Amino acid sequence: MTETSTRERARLTLRHAGIADIPAIVALSERIYGRDNGYTAEMLNGQIAQFPQGVFVAFYDDAAVGYCATFRIDERAAMSPHRWQEISGGGYASRHLSTGDWLYGMEVCVDPAHRGLRIGRRMYELRKRLCQDLGLKGIVFGGRLPGFSRRAKRYRGDVRAYVEDVRAGRVRDRALSFQLRNGFELIGVLPGYLPQDLESAGYAAHLVWRNPKIDANATTRGTQRPLPDSVRVATVQYQQRRVASFEEFATQVEYFVDIAADYRADFVVFPELFTLQLLSVENKPLSPVDSLLALTGYTERFAQLLCELAVRHNINIIGGSHPTRTSNDADGKVRNICYVALRDGSLHTRDKLHPTPNERTWWGIGGGDSAQAIMTDCGPIGVMICYDSEFPELGRHLVDQGAMILFVPFCTDTREGYLRVRYCSQARAVENQCYVVLSGNVGNLPGVNNFDIQYAQSCILTPCDFPFARDGVAADTTPNVEQVAFADLRLNDLVVARNDGTVQNLNDRRHDLYSLTWARRPASRMALADPTQQTPENS
Repeated sequence: MTETSTRERARLTLRHAGIADIPAIVALSERIYGRDNGYTAEMLNGQIAQFPQGVFVAFYDDAAVGYCATFRIDERAAMSPHRWQEISGGGYASRHLSTGDWLYGMEVCVDPAHRGLRIGRRMYELRKRLCQDLGLKGIVFGGRLPGFSRRAKRYRGDVRAYVEDVRAGRVRDRALSFQLRNGFELIGVLPGYLPQDLESAGYAAHLVWRNPKIDANATTRGTQRPLPDSVRVATVQYQQRRVASFEEFATQVEYFVDIAADYRADFVVFPELFTLQLLSVENKPLSPVDSLLALTGYTERFAQLLCELAVRHNINIIGGSHPTRTSNDADGKVRNICYVALRDGSLHTRDKLHPTPNERTWWGIGGGDSAQAIMTDCGPIGVMICYDSEFPELGRHLVDQGAMILFVPFCTDTREGYLRVRYCSQARAVENQCYVVLSGNVGNLPGVNNFDIQYAQSCILTPCDFPFARDGVAADTTPNVEQVAFADLRLNDLVVARNDGTVQNLNDRRHDLYSLTWARRPASRMALADPTQQTPENS
């Protein structure tokens, strides 16, 4: 192969600019803006000295053909009305703030003779990568409107009407249309931004790009701690079997908690109503209502058990659900309540909101009236007990509160019933771009009314997009076999999917057409943070 037929050096290179590149960048800016409006060597010295990470240059062969300058700034300054001269410190980037949480784009320019190489787009990608590497909220800048001056008469000087038509696609502006196609969001117009820009009549479009790797709702999550890189979840497919005492039941529960903790799980999940196993301790036939009332006598010991295990094994426990009578139940109804014990020793309760027809008819179970997300050391979580998962309003309500993982303890007797829960839970994962974890009972418990047979295939579900499991299933179990399934769930993948996924269900909701309003109710019927201080009404 001859020397003329090979090329070992790339023709186009993009890299950080250095002091040695200043003369070439000065010449480039003068070719584009003219000698009087180009950047001086002093300005470029200042930019590189202030924030060398934020200054890029593109070379094609040996000629500088592109240049990009950025600096960090605080949100108040970035989002307020401003002019280029003041925000950029006169072109020196002297407003650079090392603790700024936004990246300000003060310049991107490309040699007109090389605009077919998509150098501008490459520069914007470098900016976005820098923003993500630094963990900043996003990029903000004033974008030119070069098509406005020649259309100003048609719009009677109304720049906002022009910008709106560009955003709607009715008019094309070579700069703003490019920015919008590249994921930038128009948040306003900046008058007098650059008076010497006659093509734009001095105006600029106020544009932002929000970092998809930063949770936009971080300030509403109740904590400023960053998301953990990965959360390990264990779901227990629990086999019902007879036990002779509460202590024997506790031994079985601790066995699974210990297994999950040994595998360093952050959460372990048990099924709905798995405490019905305790009815075998009674060892006598009871009516459905009497069975449920007998179980409420174990509430205090059950809550205490979960708290002790959570602390001892350093794991968060989603304790399925347990029939409970509270002091507010003047109507005599029993609640089907999920007990969530966190590894700091705190205990939270969440009522099942939608009792099934059988629960209402045979057991007299009443529905709760509130659903709050629970803050954990792995971020907010939500609980939907079995039938609750079949009502999309609840999942959306929990995710609106910041929940990224929804736990669904369930109890189903047939495959049809199980599939209702599974299919609906998968829908909740897709429409809310969250993880959903199911845990069910298997096996039989003869002699317990309305708890004769069980069907379950516990699983851990994900949204359906590129960062997640191929079929939206992070882990699955064998139907009707006692076992534990594990999965590592990356919360940042949810953040990216919600902000930059193939579909963005949460961002694309039509708030102008519909809204979800929840009735104002008491936050909780029970205060069980310290179960040792609680006495169930019928104890």
